[in-house]
Amino acid sequence: MTTTPHRRDLQAPAMEPVERPMISTAAGRALAVLRVVLGLSFLWAFVDKVFGFGYATPSGKGWIDGGDPTAGFLGKGTDGPLADFYQSLVGDWWVTPLFMVGLAGIGLALTLGIGMRIAAVSGALLYVLMWSANLPPENNPVLDDHIVGAVTVVVLALVAAGNVWGFGKWWSGLDFVRKYPWLR
Repeated sequence: MTTTPHRRDLQAPAMEPVERPMISTAAGRALAVLRVVLGLSFLWAFVDKVFGFGYATPSGKGWIDGGDPTAGFLGKGTDGPLADFYQSLVGDWWVTPLFMVGLAGIGLALTLGIGMRIAAVSGALLYVLMWSANLPPENNPVLDDHIVGAVTVVVLALVAAGNVWGFGKWWSGLDFVRKYPWLR
């Protein structure tokens, strides 16, 4: 008869989690550039609609001049099965302020790299609403640049693109953001 010495099961030593970047440095920088460019495009749309610089918004027709930045698009720029719905929104007191706050908020969040989750949800929603205002799209039966933009803002949030060349890490470390992670 052979005997085996009693073996004590020892706990494995606790190992520190190794933080590995989800993406390479070059990819992080490229996504940061994409984030800033997209953010600045939202901010430019906001500024042009406020002041009417003569690009998308004619001179003298800016919000500051008493113009309605949403009336032209909603009233004349919609087409397809949801056109009547969008046209019915023209002149509603809440439409233009909500749209303008959305443009500014999404633009600031993306440019600064903060609140990326909120920017992704609200940006994707805005893009999808604008896509649905002109169905079907002109050059493709389903997709257009609005769908590409919606997917892009979601991807930027998922890869934490605000942490590279942005204030995302600082923002995520704030007490109220740690308490409410959906604010990241």
